[in-house]
Amino acid sequence: MRIRSLGVIDDAVVELSPGFTAVTGETGAGKTMVVTSLGLLLGGRADPALVRIGSEKAVVEGRVTVPPGTSAVVRAEEAGAELDDGALLISRTVSAEGRSRAHLGGRSVPVGLLAELADDLVAVHGQTDQQGLLKLNRQRQALDRYAGDGVAVPLAKYGEAYRRLRAVAAELEEIVTRARERAQEADMLRYGLDEIAGVEPREGEDVELAEEAERLGHAEALASAATAAHSALAGNPEDPEGIDAATLVAGAHRALEAVRSHDPALAALADRLGEIGILLGDVAGELAGYADDLDADPLRLAAVEERRAALTALTRKYGRHGDGVDSVLAWAEQGAARLTQLDGDDERIEELTAERDALRAELGGLAQALTDARTEAADRFAAAVTAELGSLAMPHARVSFVIRQTEDPEGVEVGGRTVAYGPSGADEVELLLAPHPGAPPRPIAKGASGGELSRVMLAVEVVFAGTDPVPTYLFDEVDAGVGGKAAVEIGRRLAKLAKSAQVVVVTHLPQVAAFADRQLLVEKTNDGTVTRSGVKVLEGEERVKELSRMLAGQEDSETARAHAEELLAAARADD
Repeated sequence: MRIRSLGVIDDAVVELSPGFTAVTGETGAGKTMVVTSLGLLLGGRADPALVRIGSEKAVVEGRVTVPPGTSAVVRAEEAGAELDDGALLISRTVSAEGRSRAHLGGRSVPVGLLAELADDLVAVHGQTDQQGLLKLNRQRQALDRYAGDGVAVPLAKYGEAYRRLRAVAAELEEIVTRARERAQEADMLRYGLDEIAGVEPREGEDVELAEEAERLGHAEALASAATAAHSALAGNPEDPEGIDAATLVAGAHRALEAVRSHDPALAALADRLGEIGILLGDVAGELAGYADDLDADPLRLAAVEERRAALTALTRKYGRHGDGVDSVLAWAEQGAARLTQLDGDDERIEELTAERDALRAELGGLAQALTDARTEAADRFAAAVTAELGSLAMPHARVSFVIRQTEDPEGVEVGGRTVAYGPSGADEVELLLAPHPGAPPRPIAKGASGGELSRVMLAVEVVFAGTDPVPTYLFDEVDAGVGGKAAVEIGRRLAKLAKSAQVVVVTHLPQVAAFADRQLLVEKTNDGTVTRSGVKVLEGEERVKELSRMLAGQEDSETARAHAEELLAAARADD
């Protein structure tokens, strides 16, 4: 990794070798920044406070060697990333304003993709993970992770049934709790539908009635105008001397007909006058019929206005402004469908209740299968962790799991009892530790010291390494609270783990660092203006001096140097 402008680190290169690498240094030198840098490369949260004061951005670049064909490589290539001689090039930039950018194999990618790759590349554990292990849900998750498909398969089936039950129960509760509101809604719909049915509106009826009312209201004026127009076209019998349009057109047509044979153009005009004459006759006939049929009936007009008022009242109540009676009919159709749905509530409640009870019974069976699978895996998991604790200076410690359920009358039946349940089953899983013979098993939150908890955490991780391996393990001061022989055993166990994976440990313990294949020192110097941290590989005399400092707080102590050399010799003898 290359780290620039991150925390106290100005510009440093960290080369993590295969095997076991220990990162050491004085408090505040920036060891944690190494862990933070790796976290950023793996999609961790970008905190602008990490950017070095006075810098615009912090940059972390990493080169990760990955075996071909692994899921990490497949995901990266699907995102368009290219491998560089079998390695993935990853970079993360965090600006002082909080903006974050990620690149993978030369391509800009979402930060979330880095987090997905992290699951296949590195397992990071620190003191916060130890605290997390104290939580019951994390202990259950650890057991489920160890069990693999033995728990994952029934858990998937359980989860599907659980989600169906939640949906059915929510719908049932909604119907039951809103029964009164739904009954009121049904009464209002019935009233409205009855009112509309009493009027019996027709589609477009309001438009037709408006036209008829307009005609009836102006019947006399319409009749007078039609009569006058008819007289102008066809003549008035009471005025034989009057001149009408039909007579004039007929005269013009006769004049042209007499000479049409002499000029085709004039013949065409004669034809058009003939057509006009026919059209005038048709219009005059329709005007005569219109005037005869038009009836100024006050009673009919009153009936039309009354009907229009009834339709307008319906539209105000149930229609949309400007849409008229058609919107009333649409409301009635929707209201009838909704009323059918509301009237079917009782039947629906019966259906949902039956489905809920069936799902509860099914969920109880699946929860029992989960309990059985966890119980079987718990025995194997506890035995494996107990065996690891024997390698970590806790030879008499015993780890066990207790799997229990809490009674709840509203829960599901598991093993003949009605118990509470949740999205992960009905089990509460708790990790117990008996640190020495005769000691009763107690929850690790109450029965384990800080050092014991560190070793339990490490033992759990070593067991995971055998069942769910990742290429790299990073431990950030998980050896806190440990010293003496226990620290030596932790170093020895980490070295053993490093034979099958890359192990990086940030530590204050020389007993642990002595077992590392490579030791990196994070040191800072002060030139009076800018604090800079560098990371360098310690070899030979430099490594002895650093171990001496870690042992005695001073590099020139002959006793510390002798002890440091003894630690290194003992670690080499274990190889």
